Amino acid sequence: MSGILDSFRLDGKVAWVTGASYGLGFAYAKAYAEAGAKVVFNDVNPEHYERGMEEYKKAGIDAYGALCDVTREDQVQQFVKDVEKNVGPIDILVNNAGIIKRIPMVEMELKDWQLVIDIDLTGPFICSKAVLPHMMEQKSGKIINACSMMSEFGRETVSAYAAAKGGLKMLTRNICSEYGQYNIQCNAIGPGYIATPQTAPLRARGEDGSMNPFDRFIRSKTPAQRWGHTEDLMGLAVFLASPASDFINGQVIYIDGGISAYIGQDPSNLDESKFAAEKENEDIIVKD
Repeated sequence: MSGILDSFRLDGKVAWVTGASYGLGFAYAKAYAEAGAKVVFNDVNPEHYERGMEEYKKAGIDAYGALCDVTREDQVQQFVKDVEKNVGPIDILVNNAGIIKRIPMVEMELKDWQLVIDIDLTGPFICSKAVLPHMMEQKSGKIINACSMMSEFGRETVSAYAAAKGGLKMLTRNICSEYGQYNIQCNAIGPGYIATPQTAPLRARGEDGSMNPFDRFIRSKTPAQRWGHTEDLMGLAVFLASPASDFINGQVIYIDGGISAYIGQDPSNLDESKFAAEKENEDIIVKD
C-alpha cells in the first residue's frame, strides 16, 4: 500500500521546463529530477543553453535540451516531436520562460511591448497548445504557468509585463475550463520577491550601514519580513506537477511571504538589526 508521500513522486514522468538553462526554471527542473522525473528544457540563447547543459551535468541530471524559441510555433512543434522521439511524451509543462522591460508606458515602443507579450503570454499559449493533444489522448497532464504578483497588482514601469501576466492568469483558468474534462490540471505559481544576484544591489547596505530603501520597503510590505529563497518555491512546483494536486485546477498560488494579503507597515518601524545576518540564496532569477 502506497503512502501519502508517494503521491508527490514523479517517477517516469517527462517534465518540460521552458527557459530552464538557469535561474528559477533550473530550480524547478532540479526539483523535478529529485522527484523522479526526466527533465527536458529549452533556451533561445545558445550561450545560455550550453551553460545550462553544463549545470545539469554538474548536478548529476541527465537532461534533454535543445535550442527553441517559445514564440515560434514551428520550432515548438518540432521540439515536442523531438522530445517524444528521444525521451517520451511530455507529461508536465512549466511555462517558465519570460522577460520584463522596465519602461514607463508613455516611453515604451510598440516593439518592446510586443516582445514582452509574445514571450510571456503568447509563448505559454504556443507551448501549451503543442502538448495538450497528447495529454488529452492519455487523459492526464500538468501545465504550470509562471504568473507573478503583477498578475494581480499594477506597478510603475511594468505595463507590458503586468498585462502579460494578468493574461496568463486568465489563460491558466481557461485551460482548466476547456481541458479539465481530460484530467488535465493547469495551475500557476506566483513568486514574490526573491533574493538573487540581480537583486543583491537592492539589498546591499549603505556605507553608513543603513538598509537600501527598496529592501526596507519590501520587508515592510511582507509579513515574513524577508525575501524568498529557492527552497520556498520548489515544493509547490513539485506538488502542482504531482498526483497530489489532481483536484486542484485553474488556481494561481502565490509564494510571497504574505505580501499580497498585507497592507504593510510603516517602513521606519522595521528593526534593521534583525536582518543583518539573514541567509541569502543566489540561485534563481527574481520574479516580481
